[in-house]
Amino acid sequence: MEVEEIAEKHANEHPHSKWIGVYVGILAALLAICTLGGNNATKDAMRANIDATNLWSFFQAKNIRRTAYSIAADDLELMAQASPAMPAEAKKAIEAKVKVYRENIARFTSDPATKEGLDELFVKGKEIEKDREVAFRKDPYFDAAQALLQIAIVLASVALITQ
Repeated sequence: MEVEEIAEKHANEHPHSKWIGVYVGILAALLAICTLGGNNATKDAMRANIDATNLWSFFQAKNIRRTAYSIAADDLELMAQASPAMPAEAKKAIEAKVKVYRENIARFTSDPATKEGLDELFVKGKEIEKDREVAFRKDPYFDAAQALLQIAIVLASVALITQ
């Protein structure tokens, strides 16, 4: 007996077999779409997680630099106050350096031009974390849909076999 004869005999005996086959095909297509959506949600979550991690590392580096400048400026100011007999030229040099340090501190705190100040980085980091959380919330729904579609395909296959 050839495959075509078996298929014809089986199709003639069970008229619903064709419709169950179409149903299985539709379920399989839906499963493929859910798998694609689930994979995309996972990739989005991982990308956002990496972006957030990188951004918070950059934030920490900027904060460390700001702190270093703040300590240096404070030290120079204390040195100038502790040495009242310091020559005027040295005091001017210290004041100029403190001014530069304080400007850098302000730029590290907020830099609207480059959007890389701590204030701007903080806002951007929170936005990326929200994107990550949305992607993480989507993923379980795709997983559940995939499981249910796989169960439906198995049940439809069982219906074909048991006819």
